Amino acid sequence: MHDPASKPPFDPSIQVSPNNPCPFLRGLVGEGFVEGGTVPLGKLSETIANATGETGLKKASARLQVRGVALIANGLGHILKSIFSGAQLDALRGGPLDKRGAGSRILGVDGKVNEDEIARLASFGRTYTDPNGDSELGLNASEIDIFMRDNLKRAGSAARWYYPLLMKFEWPILLKIIGKGRGEDRYLGVADVRTLFNERQFPARINERLVPPVLSTCQRVVRGALKLAALLIAVGLVALVAVAEFPNQVRAMLPQKGILVNLLPPPLPAVPETKAAFWLEQNWSLKDRHWFHHASQGTATFPVPYEWFMALEQPRLHLFSKPGMMKESAYLEGFGFIPSPQSIQTDTTTLRRFGYANVYETTQVPDWSTRWTPVENVDGLPVGFARMTGVVDPATGRREEDKIGLTCAACHTGQIHYQGVDVRFDGGPAMTDLKKLELSTGLSIAYTLYVPFRFQRFADRVLGPDASKTDRAALKQKLSAIGTFLIDWAKTQQKTVESKKTWNGRQQQDTEEGFGRLDALNRIGNQVFSQDLALSGVKGFEKNLHAQDAPVSYPAIWTKGFEKNLHAQDAPVSYPAIWTVPWFKFAQYDASIEQPLIRNAGEALGVTALLNLSDAYPEDRLWRSSVNIRTLGWIEDMLRGPDPFKPADPSADPKFGGLLAPQWPSQILGDAWRLKPDRVERGRAIYAEMCSGCHLPAIDTPAFWSSKHWEPSGDSKVLNAVTIPLKEIKTDPEQSLVLSNRIVDVPGFLKVNTADLQTWWQCDIPTASKSPNEMVYALGLMTVVDLVARKWMDDEKVPEAERAKMWNLARKNCLNPAPDPRYRARPLNGIWATAPYLHNGSVPSLYWLLKPANERPTKFCMGRRDYDPVTVGFAVTADEKCKTGETQFSAGSEKDPIQGNSVLGHSFERKEGEPKRDGVIGRMFKDDAERYDLIEYLKTL
Repeated sequence: MHDPASKPPFDPSIQVSPNNPCPFLRGLVGEGFVEGGTVPLGKLSETIANATGETGLKKASARLQVRGVALIANGLGHILKSIFSGAQLDALRGGPLDKRGAGSRILGVDGKVNEDEIARLASFGRTYTDPNGDSELGLNASEIDIFMRDNLKRAGSAARWYYPLLMKFEWPILLKIIGKGRGEDRYLGVADVRTLFNERQFPARINERLVPPVLSTCQRVVRGALKLAALLIAVGLVALVAVAEFPNQVRAMLPQKGILVNLLPPPLPAVPETKAAFWLEQNWSLKDRHWFHHASQGTATFPVPYEWFMALEQPRLHLFSKPGMMKESAYLEGFGFIPSPQSIQTDTTTLRRFGYANVYETTQVPDWSTRWTPVENVDGLPVGFARMTGVVDPATGRREEDKIGLTCAACHTGQIHYQGVDVRFDGGPAMTDLKKLELSTGLSIAYTLYVPFRFQRFADRVLGPDASKTDRAALKQKLSAIGTFLIDWAKTQQKTVESKKTWNGRQQQDTEEGFGRLDALNRIGNQVFSQDLALSGVKGFEKNLHAQDAPVSYPAIWTKGFEKNLHAQDAPVSYPAIWTVPWFKFAQYDASIEQPLIRNAGEALGVTALLNLSDAYPEDRLWRSSVNIRTLGWIEDMLRGPDPFKPADPSADPKFGGLLAPQWPSQILGDAWRLKPDRVERGRAIYAEMCSGCHLPAIDTPAFWSSKHWEPSGDSKVLNAVTIPLKEIKTDPEQSLVLSNRIVDVPGFLKVNTADLQTWWQCDIPTASKSPNEMVYALGLMTVVDLVARKWMDDEKVPEAERAKMWNLARKNCLNPAPDPRYRARPLNGIWATAPYLHNGSVPSLYWLLKPANERPTKFCMGRRDYDPVTVGFAVTADEKCKTGETQFSAGSEKDPIQGNSVLGHSFERKEGEPKRDGVIGRMFKDDAERYDLIEYLKTL
């Protein structure tokens, strides 16, 4: 600042940039009070605060206001620069405060004054008497307001919505600073305006204010403190705006490990508008499809009751509006879920909007699902969400609030996108990211507890606006207990995993599952043998203590526990297709489970069915759960359909019923999807040569039904598909090793005796564990799920005949007798709808699957991306960069491979005359034309 002795006289030759369109700031520069260009925020705010003539708190408030306006004046691109360097006075032109000719137009873009516009300003005023008794032309507050509104009217469509707000910081502030008179008689002299614009000079009385007084030491300390407070407030304001309006960008700038990044929601890919949607016909009626999409299997996947989830808001901060709701289908679609109508008993237009366009154009098959308990979707949740009603706590027998869980359809319903068209099908792999959904749900709970006003709105929705303070406090305590448990459990899991090694001696760490993948086996183990024990409040096991004052369903985790039973999620797999699977002897990729009920009930436990493993209640309550065994049987019946070997017409050839694989949708999409008959025929021969040995002939051929892989099973048959030892196929090993290499420790009071499997099922190989408490994960899981199923049947008093049907007793709950880890080669019906390929989803398309393994992409992006009908899968470009919210599959590097993400094995690269070697299953293709011939045939399966 300048004192009276040192301030230079006014020199109109002082240059002022034309990119500084603010007359007041131009005056400060022209008078020499501040430099042109970049001015520190502190200096600028102090100068303008002095000009106002205010004192005390009003002056401090003016400084803060100036800082806030200065931070946004040049636009978002200059915010950080403004914080650290100062306001960019020479870059105001084009910033948020520049009205681009929609204002007074007194200053042109070249910085020159237009006298005609000053005359126009004067035309809105009248004659006033100044403090000296002289008369002059001026404008009071109301006349200035009329002038500004006329400016907006003149600007027409060029005016933006926020211009009226900006004008509150211009002429009215100028009136306040250099105006004359008081109250309603205060006016802005036109002569002063002309002098300010033309000569960049202030009235003498303003210059006196701008010369700062000499401050005492105490005043300087106070001013320094105020500066620091203003800086902190400004930084906080900028951070709040950035987090609220640009959370994805802020998240990307933060360290990807630590607390801060976990306070922001994971980014989601944009969901483009769908031009049209189609559900493909797969031998299910409309009612069957909707029932499958929303039938509860007895799971409470989400940590809050159903009504609470309906009341949760999305974990986004909003400055000027309320956030959307978690339950909104449009939001959940960002996680990969498929929209679903509230009811199928609705009008045709609504059904067509949800993709049921073909329902009224064909004859529908008879309903299966109308024989069973109907389902509803009154809140319009996406496919795979179900409301569990009639919930009873399995330990206490107490009636609980309805729960919300995921169904089979959440993971086994697929869709592809092509040029704005969605093609949907049941039984296919979902393209969901459940990890992001878990994180977002946890954050929503945290935001509800800690972000101002959110809990009030949440409580209004759950309890009603007239709820008492006592009821609200109780609700908050319950929600807080859930939030605390989730945080403690996440810390426990992370700390435990960091202390453990993998089978090959590497440090355990989670492998990103991303869109379209899930480490189901490790998740089930963590849920059943770790979290369910914690939720049951088991005492004395691994020194895990139960908090006596916490809700029974959400105990606090006071000490480390369950270390042996937790494992990193490092074996993710692509969701497997489930059409025709009930007729396979082994359903899983690793051919591990033969018994259908054990397979399905184990999945239900993994997605968080309620389960009592507590010794604090009578022993006959152990193994009681919320798993709905009867519903699981109904789902299996729908998938399986009638026995293909017992057709209604004895002369008919066998064929699958139930859920059929979707057919290539060439009739729906454009020319790129039309099949080429000549290529199909050439591909048929290639398939017979190179694929049918493992994947068997096409399912519509006599050779498939006469295959030696069909084995007797009770009074029918099951397909014991080809399985290939891991050392031969050489695809990623992790999933095939989970059940056999992982060890779990079970409390003695549970009396989990794996030898019981031998008694119950007369298995061909021994099942006894070497230790009564420590056991191989496979045997432990098979026994636990068996006990859960038997307990449900006992409690429901299911007659023996019905039990036998539920169990399908010909299918044993025994280990696969194969000596080595292996993967199953399933028939390829519907293979086109199951990209990406290999069991771990590591190959983006059939084209790349048919290339030598070392040529496959090691990185590609997944999310809502278009399907490629040529390569059949996802077209990948070299070094492609993922869009916001997409997840990247990465195999890592040769020196540092990512666990579970190998792209090798199942390779076509053997040259003529070369001996057979592991990892190579076929000869090298002659060229791409031969590959595309085979691909064309695979589209028809």
